[in-house]
Amino acid sequence: FIGRQKNMLVLSRMKDESIVIDDYIVVTVVGIRGDKVRLGIQAPKGVPVHRSEVHAAIKAEEAKQAEAEVEAEAKATKVS
Repeated sequence: FIGRQKNMLVLSRMKDESIVIDDYIVVTVVGIRGDKVRLGIQAPKGVPVHRSEVHAAIKAEEAKQAEAEVEAEAKATKVS
C-alpha cells in the first residue's frame, strides 16, 4: 500500500497543530527540532500504528510464515 501510492496529500502544520483521519485517528505535531518532526498519534487500540520500516518488516515476516505454512501443507499432502 505505502510503496504503491501514486497520489499524496501534502499538508503544512505547525507545532501543536493536528490532522484528523477518518474521524478516529489524530496526528499532532508535538515538536520540531532541526530536520526532525515529532508526531503524536491517537488511534483506537485496535488500529496498529508503525513506522514504515517496522511495517515492512512485519509484512515480510508474515509473508515468510505464510510461505512456510504452504510448504508444510504441501509436504503433509504429499505424505498422505
